[in-house]
Amino acid sequence: MIAVVGAGLMGAATAWQLARRGHEVTLVEAHDIGHRHGSSHGSSRIFRRAYADPLYVGLTGRAYEEWRELEGDSATPLLRTTGGLDLGEGRDPEALAGVLEGAGVPYELLGAEAALERWPFIRFDGAVLYHPGAGVVDADATVAACVRRAGELGAQVLTGVRVVGIKDGRVGLADGREVVAETVVVAAGAWLPDLGLSVVLPELRVTQQQVFHFRQRQPADEWPVLVAKDADMQVYGLPSGSDGGAGPAMKVAEHDRGTPTTAGTRTGIVDSGSRTRITTLVEDRFPGLDPDPVAEATCLYTTTPDEDFVLDRQGSLVIVSPCSGHGAKFTPLIGAMAADLATGKGVPHPRFRLGR
Repeated sequence: MIAVVGAGLMGAATAWQLARRGHEVTLVEAHDIGHRHGSSHGSSRIFRRAYADPLYVGLTGRAYEEWRELEGDSATPLLRTTGGLDLGEGRDPEALAGVLEGAGVPYELLGAEAALERWPFIRFDGAVLYHPGAGVVDADATVAACVRRAGELGAQVLTGVRVVGIKDGRVGLADGREVVAETVVVAAGAWLPDLGLSVVLPELRVTQQQVFHFRQRQPADEWPVLVAKDADMQVYGLPSGSDGGAGPAMKVAEHDRGTPTTAGTRTGIVDSGSRTRITTLVEDRFPGLDPDPVAEATCLYTTTPDEDFVLDRQGSLVIVSPCSGHGAKFTPLIGAMAADLATGKGVPHPRFRLGR
């Protein structure tokens, strides 16, 4: 039997991948499925192919196929293609174009005037990379689909029970029960540093992030996802989905200015400084949006020093932490890779090892 600790995106996907392969699985979640305390809630996450690192470009291609597989198996639409933009000197659109060219990923490199003609609701001041394969993933629907299908395929799902210890395949629960497994997959997100595991983890920095939703001035405008970076800040934007309320909206947030916290001490209170910076940016750069937020929320990042993932096995433990604020797009692929490690069919990528 294989136990999976944590039913966020990665744990849920791992349980689904294992169950569909015919393995006996127990999925343990401290909260309810789809809770709002971690990193996996909300109706919108970016899927994009544009990375400066060829490793991740390749993984996005594999992830896309796994998304379509999950959609087919669950009969649930999860990934909506919108196209994606990269802009700002810090993103270096020309360099990104070279990486996509080498990987055979379709793209266009546009000047500011050409980009403005296509997306008049955004202000551009330099080169822009557009790649049509980008889109939006519904995180809430993904977690629900994976857990539902895992259960239908025979997995046992335990919710509302906290893990208090993991040792030698034994998962101790706060209610006194114990789950005994041959292998334990730990996909606990920001709670990972608090579990007292018998492995040496990389330094994991947990931060509270703030996200804001802005109503589109013209509901018919078709907004792409986007990543923009200059000398002062890096932001991302994407269609909000249901998180934006009634009517089309865009979710806009800072990527690199979270507030240090822990999973147990986060306040959930939106940082006013982040709100001011983002609303100012929206007013300046996104004339197609009303700069008064219609909704706002917080979530958690768990970031490694090199921003690479953790996906490794030591003994009976598999550690799954595709994190650093860019893991959601890989969800079903990470589930497959974790399932491979848990069943002895995979080898950890050197860059994702615990002791790298």
